[in-house]
Amino acid sequence: MSAKFASIQEAMASGETLAMAHRGAMASAPMNTMAAFELAIEQGADAIELDVQRSSDGHAVIAHDFSVDATTDGSGPVAEKSLAELQELDAGSWFSSGFSGERIPTLDQVFASLGGGTLFNVEIKSGHQGSGNIEEQVAACVRRYSMANRVVISSFDPYVLLNFRLLMPTVMTGFLYDPALPSKYFIPLKKLSHEARHPRHDMVDEVYMRWARQNDYYVNTWTVNERERAVELQRLGVNAIISDDPEMLVDALSS
Repeated sequence: MSAKFASIQEAMASGETLAMAHRGAMASAPMNTMAAFELAIEQGADAIELDVQRSSDGHAVIAHDFSVDATTDGSGPVAEKSLAELQELDAGSWFSSGFSGERIPTLDQVFASLGGGTLFNVEIKSGHQGSGNIEEQVAACVRRYSMANRVVISSFDPYVLLNFRLLMPTVMTGFLYDPALPSKYFIPLKKLSHEARHPRHDMVDEVYMRWARQNDYYVNTWTVNERERAVELQRLGVNAIISDDPEMLVDALSS
């Protein structure tokens, strides 16, 4: 894949609305697998959103749920399994037999395979057990593959973003939120310099976009699976739309 944009900064400032694949092309392939990421690229996505957690032995692994139960043939928390244990699991058969044998990838594997020509929204997961210092693993991986200008690091947890910013001050960060997020999560934002806001799409209207522009925030919104809403958000001027169906989204944004 040839790079459409040289950097995430260029992409966000381009005036285009980017098509961002939610956990890859998860409408057509098992989420957060190489198959889903590769399909999203084939379908024309400008960027890939993925979720990162820490394995028990300190590797940055790609997984959304804190448990492997729903998306593999295994069971138990991601954080309590080693990388070897996680990569023994079948992460594709739950979706369909055609994806049998898909494995849980690491962030290293994703960047090594796709990093040169792809932009990424890397969401760092943080649950009741915390992020497990995954910020350090993600930062190290970004450095290893020279991805500092090709990623935006996002999280619902502002403390994760604060920690990451200390490690890599020049990497773009984005705060994820929805209407249900407790107000206490907004307090640390006073200390956090961040370039992007990632609101749930039903929070975005003309008033929101006016506020975001006044405060110099890029707006990357989720999760949009209806063509009409995607076109409406494009007209409002959002910087990126995250969708389970990048094929639909790419077509909607280009029509």
